[in-house]
Amino acid sequence: MFDKSIKAFENANLFIPGGVNSPVRAFKSVNMNPVFFKSGKGSKMTDIDGNEYIDCVSSWGPLIFGHANEKVVEAISVASKNGTTYGASTEIETLVAKKITEMVPSIEKVRMVNSGTEATMSAIRLARGYTKKEKIIKFAGNYHGHGDSFLIKAGSGAVTLGLPDSPGVTKNIAKDTLIANFNNLSSVEQLFKENKSEIAAVIVEPIAGNMGLVKPRENFLDGLRKLCDSHNSLLIFDEVMTGFRVAKGGAQEIYEVSPDLTTLGKIIGGGLPVGAYGGKQEIMDMLAPNGPVYQAGTLSGNPLAMTAGLTVLNMLNQNVYDKLEIISKKIEDGWNKNIIETNTNAHIARQGSMITLFFSDKNEVINYDDALNLDVEKYAIYFKKMLEMGVYLPPSQYECLFLSSVIDEDDIEKLIISNRMALENIKDE
Repeated sequence: MFDKSIKAFENANLFIPGGVNSPVRAFKSVNMNPVFFKSGKGSKMTDIDGNEYIDCVSSWGPLIFGHANEKVVEAISVASKNGTTYGASTEIETLVAKKITEMVPSIEKVRMVNSGTEATMSAIRLARGYTKKEKIIKFAGNYHGHGDSFLIKAGSGAVTLGLPDSPGVTKNIAKDTLIANFNNLSSVEQLFKENKSEIAAVIVEPIAGNMGLVKPRENFLDGLRKLCDSHNSLLIFDEVMTGFRVAKGGAQEIYEVSPDLTTLGKIIGGGLPVGAYGGKQEIMDMLAPNGPVYQAGTLSGNPLAMTAGLTVLNMLNQNVYDKLEIISKKIEDGWNKNIIETNTNAHIARQGSMITLFFSDKNEVINYDDALNLDVEKYAIYFKKMLEMGVYLPPSQYECLFLSSVIDEDDIEKLIISNRMALENIKDE
């Protein structure tokens, strides 16, 4: 079934560390060799062996309209004929920035970069420059890219591989990153008390998506807002995943909490590499060339990514989110019914079109410690069985499904039937 993928992986290992350019793609946590893909269209992807799958990952979030959306592909094609990059300013950068500020009210100005990691790294540098303080607070299990300051009790690929801390991160950098517990305000309060007038910012995934999907408890985000205000620190929302996916204005729209800075990515590039960070004008104007905080990038705001992103942002409306909600709820309801009827120790967490099926004795995952107790071996079996039935899921228990608006009724039926068969087979093993 995967003969060509196995050969491709062997070949990749000769030239690429671990055979992959991003660790989760290695499929280590699901005890498999990775699948190599050659094409995608709509809700489906096809691997190099010719196997077709319903894609429930959507390139980890960007493809809210599915693969090879005709409007996006056409827009990229037209833009590419005028050149792929100039290393100079274009008007479309302003159009994208304006669109973002219209959709996310907390953002008054925005700077484009090329990845979510760049966005988060730049945002904390800006926070430190603006506040003239050095320490930041992050949360165990929250992943903000692979910047040195963030690879301490990180989620996502780091916890998937059992590497919550990375060699190469110096003690001097690590000491300026303080770790709090997600959904636990008192742990944040304690860090503020122990580090008076030293904390530049609190950075958080408002809806955690890198230890599986974990929602904020009531008053958690509002409590962070109040703590940051009382200690003259900035609140940074990492909405690289949730921005424009869970709602038009992201998680901050749903929970009605306004951060000082927001990091974005994924959807704003329409499937091309992109990142951005933005916030209050007073803070953003600290960036060079207006201010002393330096950040630059040759390909930042390149015309292809901006064109693809603007096309997607212009297509987003309430009808799209309503459709995504209907699709996602049908899948959630079907899977929940299967979990109950097969008597499986599992539960589902969902926010809009982001979903995680947790294999756990607990009814809820609320923090990193809960995530570390998940049954990752059972997930690995489940993943493989779903893959064999033509369903592509995240190759890690600690990642979210990202559903697209082009998943149709036939896809939903197959997802529910395949889930039932996979759960029944797990029970038999």
